[in-house]
Amino acid sequence: MENLIQDIDLLDRNSEEAQEVKTSKEENTGKQKKLYIESYGCQMNFADSEIVTSIMKENGYDTTSDFANADVVFLNTCSIREKAEQTVRNRLNHFNAIKKNKPEMTIGVLGCMAERLKEQLLEEEKVVDVVVGPDAYRDLPKLVEKAEDGLKAVNTFLSREETYADISPVRLNSNGVTAFVSIMRGCDNMCSFCVVPFTRGRERSRDPHSIVKEATELFDQGYKEVTLLGQNVDSYKWSEAENNKAWLEKKEKKGEEVTVVNFANLLEMVAQVSPELRVRFSTSHPKDITDEVLHTMKRYENICKYIHLPAQSGNSRVLDLMNRTYSREWYINRVDAIRDILGEECGISSDMIAGFCTETEDEHKETLTLMDYVRYDFSYMFFYSERPGTLAAKKYEDDIPLDVKKKRLQEIIAKQQGISLERNKMDVGKVHKVLIEGTSKRSKDFLQGRNTANKVIIFPKEQYEKGQYVNVLVDDCTAATLFGKAVV
Repeated sequence: MENLIQDIDLLDRNSEEAQEVKTSKEENTGKQKKLYIESYGCQMNFADSEIVTSIMKENGYDTTSDFANADVVFLNTCSIREKAEQTVRNRLNHFNAIKKNKPEMTIGVLGCMAERLKEQLLEEEKVVDVVVGPDAYRDLPKLVEKAEDGLKAVNTFLSREETYADISPVRLNSNGVTAFVSIMRGCDNMCSFCVVPFTRGRERSRDPHSIVKEATELFDQGYKEVTLLGQNVDSYKWSEAENNKAWLEKKEKKGEEVTVVNFANLLEMVAQVSPELRVRFSTSHPKDITDEVLHTMKRYENICKYIHLPAQSGNSRVLDLMNRTYSREWYINRVDAIRDILGEECGISSDMIAGFCTETEDEHKETLTLMDYVRYDFSYMFFYSERPGTLAAKKYEDDIPLDVKKKRLQEIIAKQQGISLERNKMDVGKVHKVLIEGTSKRSKDFLQGRNTANKVIIFPKEQYEKGQYVNVLVDDCTAATLFGKAVV
């Protein structure tokens, strides 16, 4: 066990260089054509790739894990930081070299980068044949056909209605235990540093009945955990009246109330699918998370006690420049509510940006003191990267030198590593209910899973198997991982 602990590095989420990439799996059902898809960035992108794959499968494609065998290659992209876009450009250069020997291959850029750069990609990158934004995936088969005929194939139309609620996603890279379920699309928040409102459009909430149906089907297929996804899940709001005016008029004539489903209601509906189905969600916004949501989490044991609550900064003036629409005091109020209702054991994570425009050294220190107050279990931490087209790029000068940004980021990372270790030490000596997700990445003799607070726990395999719930007594830890042994 000691060697295993020493061999595990601190998770990549504690670095500005971290970026998860997922590729399609190998599938052979006899279809004539092969699709290879790479996904970058957030969980929403990974969920979108599962929708894209479903659409392409219905139109004659199997998936492949080897792009050299693919008829169509898609890169589902992220624009949140410059590094993410540069990574995609490098991959396009790589595919371009392959395409020289396989000119019939069709290459497409999907998602946020496609939406932000639009036709510029077709003009700049000769390797790009198809450019499709997040709301136009239903059009992909026709666009691929256009590209195969040598025509320009682009659709970056942003919809106010599209939620893909009727499409059953194909689970890519699935462990068969956990799955993402998209509950809404788009974002109405206009954070000054963020491109998402421009690349994903306005908020639209998905029909709750279709969400519950998808969660039920996943549970029936053997999945034990679903993560409800949205740019801001706390603003989820759905009413049948929005899609059925005749029904609304009939209700009003009878004097009947119109039922509106908010996020707390939706959480409860999904939790009631089965007590054996764990429910997580991401991401919450500090301005919108309510006590009602917290009390719903407390009522149901299978709703995991973990909240990703991005702060971005610990200083109210900087938060105002970021257009986060809350202050340091408001954020602390929400953290206090989480601790009061759900207890100290509830996991809380955050996003932090170092060196935002005009940030002073004292304001940076307020971020550090906020971290001391909240005691995050982990954070995603980056230095500010100006994104073209954002409000910050238009209104503010990116005036913090890069070396200062990196210095501040390293202080944030060092602070978080210390706090993460302290928080994990609190779990030593306690028994945790773990959902086994598979074998450890470092050893086949160990299994790994997560507890309710979203912490990774590694323990000897023994007779246990993936998909089981098991109680684990934690006896050691690092800043990133808990270690223990299963107990009866």
